[in-house]
Amino acid sequence: MSYHSTHIMQLPRKVIIGNNILRDCGVLIKEGNSNVKRIAIISGPNVKSKVASLIESSLSDRNIEFQWIIAYEASFYFADKIINLLKNDEISIIVGLGGGRCIDLGKLIASRLHVSFISIPTSASHDGISSPFVSLKGNERPYSIMAETPLEIICDLDIISNAPYRLLASGCGDLIAKTTAVRDWELARDYNNEYFGEYAAKLAFLGSRMIVDISNEMHGSKPSGGVTRTIVEGLISSGVAAGIAGSSRPCSGSEHLFSHALEYITKNKCGLHGERVGIGTIIMSKLHGVNWKEIRDALFRIKAPTTAKEINVDKDQLIDAMILAKKIRPERFTILNRIELNRTQCQDIFAELGILD
Repeated sequence: MSYHSTHIMQLPRKVIIGNNILRDCGVLIKEGNSNVKRIAIISGPNVKSKVASLIESSLSDRNIEFQWIIAYEASFYFADKIINLLKNDEISIIVGLGGGRCIDLGKLIASRLHVSFISIPTSASHDGISSPFVSLKGNERPYSIMAETPLEIICDLDIISNAPYRLLASGCGDLIAKTTAVRDWELARDYNNEYFGEYAAKLAFLGSRMIVDISNEMHGSKPSGGVTRTIVEGLISSGVAAGIAGSSRPCSGSEHLFSHALEYITKNKCGLHGERVGIGTIIMSKLHGVNWKEIRDALFRIKAPTTAKEINVDKDQLIDAMILAKKIRPERFTILNRIELNRTQCQDIFAELGILD
């Protein structure tokens, strides 16, 4: 039985992490792209109002022309509108500045325009800041698709630390999800003859263990700068693991399918991405026979949701999501392909895990 196949690795060329470095973004962009003349910045209105003067001054000092694109929605329709707007503007770099919505939009737009993409996250809510995958509304498939890995990532820890704590806790949920994502990938290797990358799997899994370890240092309030840096580096490494694997396999398994199913059932009214996959990881850890209490307790210490009520989901929606999950992406082999559950069994599992409390 062969587990090997050919795939392409996509990795960022440069990752810059530091304090108060956004004020130097013009220098940082120019250093890696000496011929850059004009960029488009995809951002939300709130982020722009907070950092525009800082960024504009730095870009102007380096003779980089720029234009702002306000991301009013994260959809393929909106991305197509921006692509048509920019296609004749001789843009050499797209910058995604903000949270997941702006970064995913920027990543897709850059890929479609065949230009470089730079990721500048203002929060650490999920691993999309460094991965080659995007998740936007309007696609017939409610899960991520491949675009391009960011050429460069600029992480200002002061900006990220001042984002709402809930976003950082969500990032922890996305990292701890690698616990079950990697185990699902191992199942796909053993039972579905899929390629399995040992290094990518270990790199992703390391991020999940790191969250368990540092959860004792987080108490639902602003963590130390060192903890924030560790979480940011973990999210970046997770995205890099996907780039090494050539797929989202090391980062996304049954817990993500459950999250996508919840999105579909509730029309996206069910908490943040990392909050959903965190709860999904508790459930799938139980199915995998690993220490689900460790996962739940770590999320609880971080003050991330561990119950359905905390993400505005009721018992029936939770059960519906479990039944639907493996149909979301039939080609992705996970623990859900190995275990058949009826509605009563789902409810019993949720009760045991305390998710219905």
